[in-house]
Amino acid sequence: MIPFVDLKAQHRALKQELLEAAARVLDSCQFALGNEVTAFEEEFAAYCTAKYCAGVNTGTSALHLALLAADIGPGDEVITVPHTFIATVSSILYAGAKPVFVDIDPVSYTMDPSRIEAAITPRTKAIMPVHLYGQTADMDPILEIARKHKLLVVEDACQAHGAEYKGRRAGTLGHMAAFSFYPGKNLGACGEGGALVTNDETFIRKVRMLRDWGQEKRYHHTVLGYNYRMDNMQGAFLRIKLRHLPAWTEARRQHAKVYRELLTGSDVVLPTEMAYAKHVYHLYAVLTTRRDELQKKLTDSGASSGLHYPLPIHLQPCVANLGYKAGDFPISERIASEELSLPMFAELTDDQIRQIAGAVRS
Repeated sequence: MIPFVDLKAQHRALKQELLEAAARVLDSCQFALGNEVTAFEEEFAAYCTAKYCAGVNTGTSALHLALLAADIGPGDEVITVPHTFIATVSSILYAGAKPVFVDIDPVSYTMDPSRIEAAITPRTKAIMPVHLYGQTADMDPILEIARKHKLLVVEDACQAHGAEYKGRRAGTLGHMAAFSFYPGKNLGACGEGGALVTNDETFIRKVRMLRDWGQEKRYHHTVLGYNYRMDNMQGAFLRIKLRHLPAWTEARRQHAKVYRELLTGSDVVLPTEMAYAKHVYHLYAVLTTRRDELQKKLTDSGASSGLHYPLPIHLQPCVANLGYKAGDFPISERIASEELSLPMFAELTDDQIRQIAGAVRS
């Protein structure tokens, strides 16, 4: 069976490095934050071309802390999209703010900037675009609207490690950005992990306090904080994997090229790399009106597949109190009903892609 993500293949190639890193952390007895996390923060900030990075326990926590660092809370509104993972919206609700949705662009599957201004109210404090599937949102018009209305921009870059917008890396396009290092991400920990990236010294100072019980000095708690610290073991593992990320990214982009060559002319809609973007293909998401049939064909042929995300956030029972209904965001609802993700990982072979493409075309 061709897996959807093959972490075993990734870790086989890195096994000795990972074992040495684990031994180093065990010998140090630094487990919550620590030297490896500090070093990873410096290296990941440099990779993103940002000044600062704070390692945390999840991408969700990074989003939550970004809003708290900007003093966003009850009574405030944050504009985002309904076609995303639940964490995007959960982070807004955790801060006590209200998520306000705008629909997505039908080609990029990211926030449609032309819909933002109609959603702005006197309570709007921030815009949270999602760089979905490995491609950035169209940031220049979003940033222009934010400047006009004096709004914060927080990038949900949890699927966009190394993605670029007009030559600039995701993570440095807004005021703050959140990344996830969930194991299946392009840069994944061997467990949970996340990071907040920014060029703003005030924001990073607040985030570093908030992630560690609100303390800048041990046992002196300046603000009410959280236990959102990155594990030192994950910092060590991520340092190793970060060195391989550029090669993995190019492998994914080459796989996307092969998929396009093999699937052009089929009855599935292929992902579009926007003119402004460098897509890093966290997911290779196609659209099809015969999704159940196609998913069964893939399974029968020995290939895995995935759905991301089959029920838009505004229709999820946990946010029913927001008052949205079916039909409010037709593009998001259509994409959610037609999206099917094909296997996409660096170690995927051309023969495996041909097998997958053959099932799609059959």
